[in-house]
Amino acid sequence: MSALSTVIVPINRAGWPFILAFAVVTLILFWLSTFLGWIGVILTAWCAYFFRDPDRVVPTRPGLMVSPADGLVQMITKAVPPPELGMGPEPLTRISIFLNVFNVHINRTPIEGTVTRAEYHPGKFLNAALDKASDLNERMSIRLAMPDGREIAFVQIAGLVARRIICTLKPGQSVSTGERYGLIRFGSRTDVYLPDGVQPLVVVGQKALGGETILADLASAEPQRQGVVR
Repeated sequence: MSALSTVIVPINRAGWPFILAFAVVTLILFWLSTFLGWIGVILTAWCAYFFRDPDRVVPTRPGLMVSPADGLVQMITKAVPPPELGMGPEPLTRISIFLNVFNVHINRTPIEGTVTRAEYHPGKFLNAALDKASDLNERMSIRLAMPDGREIAFVQIAGLVARRIICTLKPGQSVSTGERYGLIRFGSRTDVYLPDGVQPLVVVGQKALGGETILADLASAEPQRQGVVR
């Protein structure tokens, strides 16, 4: 029973309309064909699985920045933050996390602070695994000021099958580390831009858990970790 509850519940409320729609279609499929009906059952179970919203154990030490999403650390590179955030033309270290359709899609704030900008940018729906998706795809960009005055940016990016970005953050809102703030439906990517001089503590190919995996330590001078997980 505990294993079942870990996989299926709790469900994010944004998922219930989809789950109910899948269930209704499944009943219709059973009326047409038992075989089609069982396919509907599998798809309905997958839909519930997609919208799962598990609790996470968030690190509490000040200065620790956590992953905003579950997924694969796909790229760590230098890039200019989205222009709509007004953070200037200087490249910052960007950590890109790719979410496939089987990952938890709930997004969490990387670190405590105050939201100073929240900007939606319309765009394409290219494969989120592509580097150019950061510039060309539909996205929701957040600029956040931390208590020490430094700033970060984090971005929700729609993917090939993603068609809806949900973000509850507003300018002036204070958030804590690991706080739920939205989701992207059906495959996507999240980018995090570190403050200048802060080194990432993850490597390409590493699997990240939203709200738990530490991306960086703003209070440490630890050098960037090397290597690639294959």
